[in-house]
Amino acid sequence: MTILVGLYGMTRTKNSIKMIMCLGIMGSGVILLFVSVGYIPGAGAPIVGHSAEMVDPLPHTVMLTAIVIDLATMALGLALVYHLYEEYGTLDVTDYLVGED
Repeated sequence: MTILVGLYGMTRTKNSIKMIMCLGIMGSGVILLFVSVGYIPGAGAPIVGHSAEMVDPLPHTVMLTAIVIDLATMALGLALVYHLYEEYGTLDVTDYLVGED
């Protein structure tokens, strides 16, 4: 559901900062999806000899990497929006796409 909220926001707004925020919401939704898929009710921590049924640590490990990538993507996007705002003086995406005649 969080992924769809972020996708809806990406398609409905023209503000660059709001688009980056929606991209972050979509990234959080993907992370929540993968962590919930990797969860096993009643399972123990992945320590040898600790529990009969253990949770697979791979999805959680990959999602830690995804959090770092999401943070870097948002930082790069905000830096790009800052430079575009200095150049064009607006945050509206349609003003960036339309060239000067």
